[in-house]
Amino acid sequence: MKRNLFIAFEGIDGSGKSTQVKLLSDSLKKAGHKVYSTFEPTDSPIGSVIRNIFNHKIEADHRVIAGLFVADRLDHLLNKTNGILKKLEEGFTVITDRYYFSSYAYHGVHMSLDWVIEANSLSAELLRPDLNIYIDISPELSMKRLTKGRSSMELYETLENLKNVRAKYLEAIELLKFQEQIFITEGNRSPEEIAADIWNEVSHITVPAKS
Repeated sequence: MKRNLFIAFEGIDGSGKSTQVKLLSDSLKKAGHKVYSTFEPTDSPIGSVIRNIFNHKIEADHRVIAGLFVADRLDHLLNKTNGILKKLEEGFTVITDRYYFSSYAYHGVHMSLDWVIEANSLSAELLRPDLNIYIDISPELSMKRLTKGRSSMELYETLENLKNVRAKYLEAIELLKFQEQIFITEGNRSPEEIAADIWNEVSHITVPAKS
């Protein structure tokens, strides 16, 4: 069992990843772990370009978006100040809201899944998660959550696209189930029930930190 981990949360938009990242972080901290939470796209200059595309401020081809994510992810890993590898070396358990399975799902809808996997192969070689946690919800519930209290939607946030993305997630998970550690949890439940399932899974691969 490992003392500090790298855990990636995955799921379509509105699946509750951010909530579960916080709940798992809190549980790990109570168990004595140092925890560093992060997300993709990052808040780096590359990540800012991606967010501007999502918010319709910049137009870009889907292949360009996929390439930007590859670059943003590599910087996320290798940044000498706050990169994931740096934080792991410092003894943190790192939890990220999205990693390369998000690219497989979202970009695999618009181009070859094999191409997307190959484009992200360097990130996978550098660091595979100790656990990929996929929170599965229906696209209909996703849209209900996304449209609540919002006046505009981001790129990819349509019912048809989210149906396709969910299907691509499941395709990628099936394809890579022997290469990746993947835990699927039902997301159409209360946050507390989901968090309990996740903690049960994570507790099998970690040990309490020494005081």
